[in-house]
Amino acid sequence: MSKLVQPHGGGALKPLLLPEIERKEELKRAGSLRPVPMTSRETSDVIMLAMGAYTPLDGFMGSKDWRGVCAEMRTESGLFWPIPITLSCSRELAKAIKDDEEVALVDGDTGEIMATMVVSEKYEIDRAFECQHIYRTTDPKHPGVEKVNEQGPVNLAGRVSCLSEGEYPAKYKGLYLRPAESRAIFAEKGWSRVAAFQTRNPMHRSHEHLAKIAVEVCDGVFIHQVLGKLKPGDIPAEIRTKAIQAMIEGYFVPGTVIQAGYPIEMRYAGPREALIHALIRQNFGCSHLIVGRDHAGVGDYYGPFDAQHIFDTLAPGALETQPLKIDITFFCKKCYGMATAKTCPHGKEDQVNISGTKQREMLSKGEPIPPEFSRPEVVAILREYYASL
Repeated sequence: MSKLVQPHGGGALKPLLLPEIERKEELKRAGSLRPVPMTSRETSDVIMLAMGAYTPLDGFMGSKDWRGVCAEMRTESGLFWPIPITLSCSRELAKAIKDDEEVALVDGDTGEIMATMVVSEKYEIDRAFECQHIYRTTDPKHPGVEKVNEQGPVNLAGRVSCLSEGEYPAKYKGLYLRPAESRAIFAEKGWSRVAAFQTRNPMHRSHEHLAKIAVEVCDGVFIHQVLGKLKPGDIPAEIRTKAIQAMIEGYFVPGTVIQAGYPIEMRYAGPREALIHALIRQNFGCSHLIVGRDHAGVGDYYGPFDAQHIFDTLAPGALETQPLKIDITFFCKKCYGMATAKTCPHGKEDQVNISGTKQREMLSKGEPIPPEFSRPEVVAILREYYASL
């Protein structure tokens, strides 16, 4: 009997990827269906549905679920869900699609057929309503708001049958783990308390400190990085993976950390995104999500600990996976080590504040990276990457 947290919704995992023996025939049939092109975010959502990371959803949300999720973080059935999972299209395409028509969902960048969907509803949304609730702003400069403003005016809803996971399984072999696979690994290790660490950056000393705090209170840490589309200037997943692995091998006790990746595209929704990150990690089998400073934030749209505070507003039982809330971390010259405001009594003049943004700036300018900031093995890998640009 597994001691891991249950998948979200209390049932079994619900991967929507058809069995391999069925896919070839379905792909052939899907080629005769009306194509619906998807944005990179929508394609990433299809793959999340395919692997079971969005359990227990069975497809893209209808209008009642969209509105309930935006306003109250609940679907029509009462399921806790913090961010709408929707598919958009043009008015012309929506008008051409008949009620209950089956369509082919196509990656807008590659042209690959990713899934089929029986269209159960077509509806228009209030973009400002969605943005204000999900992102707490309607500022078009916010990357999440920008994505909502760019999407088609009509949403299509319906059950999805997934036919592909794109390039991820082959490109990230050994790193790309589905929820069923991560759960099997945790069970094999005898882990029941697992802390997930979400990252879209190489890990510096502050990140390392957060992970080590989690190792102290849990059985192990699941370093789970974003493989989906990122902001311009972010470091590619291949480089991040190599740098993170160097840190794991040099500075963690063997057998306490698993590195993996998943295909989500960041929305930069701050507090709301922290919640869906926890929900997804529940499906992966993690009991905790490390939530540090400005989790999934961008610019100054959110307070530094808003992503921690939002967990305190949830109804009991909304999520099994809980936040591991950790204060701002820094290197203290007097303590001569990593610390937080809760453990270090010294002033700001003794603190070396560490951030991924600052590290990227120093690397791009060829400036020296102090050892208090990042491990030398990590810096060497990142320098090689920046030198190749």
